[in-house]
Amino acid sequence: MEVISYNSVRCCNLRRKLVVKKSSTRQQVKTPLCRKQKILCNSVHYRNGSNSLLKNVNYGEGSRPVVKAFDGFKSAESKVLSGKYDGYVIGGEDEVGRVSETGGSVTKVLIPGLPDESKGECGATISSCFWEWKPKFSVHYEKSGSENVNSPPLLLLPGFGVGSFHYEKQLKDLGRDYRVWAIDFLGQGMSLPIEDPTSPSKEGGVTEGKDFAWGFGDKTEPWADDLVYSMDLWRDQVRYFVEEVIGEPVYVVGNSLGGFVALYFAARNPHLVKGVTLLNATPFWGFLPNPVKSPRLAKIFSWSGTFPLPESIRKLTEFVWQQVSDPESIADILRQVYADHSTNVDKVFSSILETTQHPAAAASFASIMFAPQGELSFGEALSRCHMNNVPISLVYGKEDPWVKPIWGLQVKKQVPEAPYYEISPAGHCPHDEVPEACCHGLTCFSHQINPQ
Repeated sequence: MEVISYNSVRCCNLRRKLVVKKSSTRQQVKTPLCRKQKILCNSVHYRNGSNSLLKNVNYGEGSRPVVKAFDGFKSAESKVLSGKYDGYVIGGEDEVGRVSETGGSVTKVLIPGLPDESKGECGATISSCFWEWKPKFSVHYEKSGSENVNSPPLLLLPGFGVGSFHYEKQLKDLGRDYRVWAIDFLGQGMSLPIEDPTSPSKEGGVTEGKDFAWGFGDKTEPWADDLVYSMDLWRDQVRYFVEEVIGEPVYVVGNSLGGFVALYFAARNPHLVKGVTLLNATPFWGFLPNPVKSPRLAKIFSWSGTFPLPESIRKLTEFVWQQVSDPESIADILRQVYADHSTNVDKVFSSILETTQHPAAAASFASIMFAPQGELSFGEALSRCHMNNVPISLVYGKEDPWVKPIWGLQVKKQVPEAPYYEISPAGHCPHDEVPEACCHGLTCFSHQINPQ
């Protein structure tokens, strides 16, 4: 067994609850400005009949062991590899005794914390950029580490409803040693359209002040013909970004929706991928059938995410959008997906809220929700990656209420050689809750593939 702890900034005043504080000018999610110390990471090698006791471990100055995620691993042993299972556990100190049931030897590795700017430690500089993929298709991305010309490139793909801002910690930390890019998917973040994809409607649509929202017009503009914010569009967006902006094969990392897109992209373009890391990747996306994969079935549905939105969808979009874009609703979602409520999510909250105020946000949301599925399912994409020997690693927050670790274990079952990290306490966004552990895992994964 490999036991890993890391140095992190000591936290001042922890609170365990996210609250929205209302004022006359804005609404804000209030959480502490510093993160509490975590974690102990264990590489667990299960063997029938072996037992050991973890004790007298020196974790080093400034670091604190926390182990808490061993529940379920004994059953995972038989379910995943029938007698032997390699995985990683990160969590809280109170259940460290359970390590005695896992067996194996113990090796200590110290994970350094993120750069502490209060002590003069500088993270990598982040640059905000735009790339015009097609006319009117402007893709926002952030990058760091451009000076590391001989280092491997990393591409970070965000989850639904967020953007490159969700990877700020990785950009600052990994950008010290790697070349790192993080993009906003078209229809989300700062990659929303710069013009209305439809001509103005005579009757108007969803309103915000005096301005009509985009996408509710009478006729589609030529540049937006056949535009649907779908898995297939994002797959192609990533492909051309890698080819035209990065210019070489990459390690691609994806959280939630971004994990599915990463796997889908890799399955279709294995020559552009050095490895894939899935961070609580959603194993499904889209409700309507894909027109290429199931053309007859797709014809049953009269609308599948194109512009303009049909009349029958507009009222529904107005109602749903008013609910999901409300600051209280955004705060509620963050409470759900973040297991560690001491994590500072002010920037995440304000960035999401800012995106909802874009005139194209409501119609883009509707397009995403009614877009068809990708040509490949998650399982099919995983099989193709495995068949093409695309290396895969898995990082899953144990307390994710949406994509529970069982989904990661299913991937592990299909790809037994994939490193598997299960982190606790961590929810749907482990890269933001436990960035040190995720950055360490990404670094180890890239070194494993490319030892130089």
